[in-house]
Amino acid sequence: MLALSHYNSSASPLLPPFSNGSGEMVEARVVVEGLSQQGNYTLVQPTTSGIIVVVLSMTLGIISNIVALFILANAYSLQRRRSKATFLLFATSLVITDFIGHLIPGALVLRLYLFGGVSPEDFNTSDGMCQFLGGSMVFFGLCPLFMGCAMAAERCLGVTKPLLHSSLVTTTRTKICLSVIWLAALCVAMLPCFQLGSYAYQDPGTWCFIKVLSDTEAVDVAFVVLFSGLGLTSLAVALVCNTISGLTLVLARLRRKPGSHHSTRSHDIEMVVQLVGIMVTSCICWSPLLVFGLMSVIRSYTGTIGEDLSNYKMLMVMGVRLATWNQILDPWVYILLRRTVLRKIYLIAKCQAGLRGNILSRWEPTSFPSSEKNDVSQV
Repeated sequence: MLALSHYNSSASPLLPPFSNGSGEMVEARVVVEGLSQQGNYTLVQPTTSGIIVVVLSMTLGIISNIVALFILANAYSLQRRRSKATFLLFATSLVITDFIGHLIPGALVLRLYLFGGVSPEDFNTSDGMCQFLGGSMVFFGLCPLFMGCAMAAERCLGVTKPLLHSSLVTTTRTKICLSVIWLAALCVAMLPCFQLGSYAYQDPGTWCFIKVLSDTEAVDVAFVVLFSGLGLTSLAVALVCNTISGLTLVLARLRRKPGSHHSTRSHDIEMVVQLVGIMVTSCICWSPLLVFGLMSVIRSYTGTIGEDLSNYKMLMVMGVRLATWNQILDPWVYILLRRTVLRKIYLIAKCQAGLRGNILSRWEPTSFPSSEKNDVSQV
């Protein structure tokens, strides 16, 4: 979604160049540091390593999504099973959304980073770019969560009720479902345009999100509750559906008779494994931001955040950095958890286990009696 900048608090852009001696420099630093402790200034400055991390993160995300799109397009053109084609359509839409969600907000954050971010006194303001960046974060945050939930529900129906799935799920209905997902996420992201919540610059001034830390109102609390509630509910539904699908496939595998045809189930296993990977990635990447945002806005609205404000700022930054990795890891879940890759990994592991078994078989106890008999016969 975006790549947050890294800041160095040891140097300050507020310090002018001094040339009249070290004494005046130390005195000036003491004055500025005192003002910063009073909340008038923030001693932050972009670092060269930070901008390198931002660029590398964006590059990695773009390359990952392009590779995944190429593999998905090739698989979709070769696919003949309708259930698999529906899954690939969902997966392709997810990767495209991740790609755009990584590119647009990331470019805006990089622009803010290069210009040093906004000043601390403007953190609670919201200009046009902040509105767009905050809305992009909400939109591209909810879309992958909604899609992961829809994919899990579709696969759960396909595994547990295949006949009902074949009659209900079509390519046209899948496209309608995707359109509804994008529209629902867009409606949530645009709520601040109708004064139902607000976006604001977040510390250290290089990204925008829902106002959660200061000057929060009841509409801000409702907005965060809606955003976090929808995200956490999507993750919970995906967890339940994937669990049901996984248990159904395991039971079918145990009941399968030896030598029976099971190519259909192998496709289902591949899709469920990929969905579980997407779900785990989303839970790890998005749960912290959803929970931290909810905690921050409640503490801020009730006035109990107090001295913990700096800690909550740090938690929000950590949460959004983790959320950034969702757009990078989602493509690799599909790239690495394909059936061809899993089969190669299985064969390699089986080969390694076979080699270890051959080595250990030389020292099995059953080999000793035969050697003793040979010794006796030779005598």
